[in-house]
Amino acid sequence: MGVMNGNPKNEPLHYGEVIGIWSYVAANNGLISMYEAFVNHAGDRDLISLLEDQIKMMKNENTTVEKVLKENGVTPPPSLPSRGKASADEIPPGARFMDPEIAAIMAANSGLGLVSCSQVLGQCMREDVAMHFMKFHTDRATAGGRLLELTKDKGWLIMPPLHGQKKED
Repeated sequence: MGVMNGNPKNEPLHYGEVIGIWSYVAANNGLISMYEAFVNHAGDRDLISLLEDQIKMMKNENTTVEKVLKENGVTPPPSLPSRGKASADEIPPGARFMDPEIAAIMAANSGLGLVSCSQVLGQCMREDVAMHFMKFHTDRATAGGRLLELTKDKGWLIMPPLHGQKKED
């Protein structure tokens, strides 16, 4: 019997899984801090709700996979201190992120999060780790769909040029 059979939790992580999980947690830590700041900047209640949901999602993801790292003797990356609460009205207009800007940044991060999940999934040897990242991928795709719907409803969607049919000479 080899080392990669039986209960996946008894199998060692390989270096790719370790760096994939560790990097994912580190990226989430940065996004959590950024989104907490965005909550202070945002004025739209629906956007604030979506930000808070994504913060909660990322904290839950981190809790799940930090446990895997710790069980395998790997220290997770440090988390950042939580942001204090502020009112968007207290932030000067030139320094404040506006709602459409926040939504655009979130949209870019949504795509990057899906790619990150797929990358870890593609190198997984342990089924339990793969299952975590499959769930994260699904959750992020759902959150991205909610964001897309919000940006369309609010008129914040930044459209690329539309490709029309080429005119005949």
